[in-house]
Amino acid sequence: MSAQEVDELIAQAAIKAKQETDDEPEPGLTEEVEWPVKASLGRGLEGAISNTTKIGYVNGAKGWLIYRGYNCFDLAEKSSFEETAYLLLFGKLPTQSELSGFNDKLIAYRNIPDEVYQLLNTLPTDKSHPMSALATAVSALGNFDDNADEATVENETEIAIKLIAQMATLAGAIARVRNGEKPVRPNPALSHAGNFLYMMTGKTPDALSERIMDAALILHADHGMNASTFTTMVVNSSLSDMYSSVVAGIGSLKGSLHGGANEAVLYDLEEIGSPENVKSWFAEARAQKRKVMGFGHRVYKAYDPRARILGPIAELVASKDPETKNLYATAVALEEQVCSVLGAEKKIFPNVDFYSGIVYKAMGIEPAMFTPIFAVSRISGWTARALEYLADNRLFRPRAIYVGPVKQDYESIEER
Repeated sequence: MSAQEVDELIAQAAIKAKQETDDEPEPGLTEEVEWPVKASLGRGLEGAISNTTKIGYVNGAKGWLIYRGYNCFDLAEKSSFEETAYLLLFGKLPTQSELSGFNDKLIAYRNIPDEVYQLLNTLPTDKSHPMSALATAVSALGNFDDNADEATVENETEIAIKLIAQMATLAGAIARVRNGEKPVRPNPALSHAGNFLYMMTGKTPDALSERIMDAALILHADHGMNASTFTTMVVNSSLSDMYSSVVAGIGSLKGSLHGGANEAVLYDLEEIGSPENVKSWFAEARAQKRKVMGFGHRVYKAYDPRARILGPIAELVASKDPETKNLYATAVALEEQVCSVLGAEKKIFPNVDFYSGIVYKAMGIEPAMFTPIFAVSRISGWTARALEYLADNRLFRPRAIYVGPVKQDYESIEER
């Protein structure tokens, strides 16, 4: 297996996606708007329009994911996470000198204070989830930044670059501490993806593992107004600091209905055990009205383009690992079962979480660290959108419809 094989798989996935969705509707919600906007709302703000953006676009009917006009297939195949993060933050692909300067900043910012390493060592790793440790560590970083409370686009852009660099360092340190090992300092000679793997494992990754992680980070970098992005933006709109805003995003991403889903998928597959058990397991899950993790999406009514890429990568890495090979075979059988029953009727297909966990497990990463990987990537989208909104900021302030009593007569405690 080689890194070039990953590029070829991504190119093939792009061709397949175009063939299957070419006749789907053209994009909507892509024009400038005049406020106020009328929208049909569902619970959980479904259908609400909160702002305009030039950062990312998801078209659910076509299965499109676009960053600043570039589709995710091209970026995953040809770009790097560093270049993609620059694109999200600054609105254009960098020149070579711009990318070199940006990478120099990432290298300089990857180091974190010794006190934060010490803090991570005090946390009860046998009881707490690594996402909780990640939130604690990011909050701690804010205390070491003298400019944390300066709510300007220029200052918060610099903090965003710091956090993009440091999130990987924190996640790597958390992975090490959880295993009773000492954290590994970043290596300035390695890429962002390579450093992340190195800081988790203590070993310089091979070219294939580095390439796969780089592609995964690109695919997770941004995804519309998802729950954690919205949470980050809401907190930042109050002119809180970027560290606090990102802590809030981490808390949202932790949930099993959001970033924690890929961890849950793996547990489902392990529970099923083998492809032969899929049909009976799925029948029982439907009878119990149990959600099958890794399927369906609030936006996509077509195959998630990220899953189109991660599925073949999962097959590639699983082919060399007996344990993961069985998980992959079980996943394929489950996909066939779910899609045969719900695909045509309800447009339910695998989402990004379905195959990503298999990829990470084959790379030797424990399931509890799957969601922190998500955060290492999504920090770029969180901060880019928070910065874009900050430039023309307005405090988020939706309303709730009150349905309780209006006139209650107060009774003294003796009369109740």
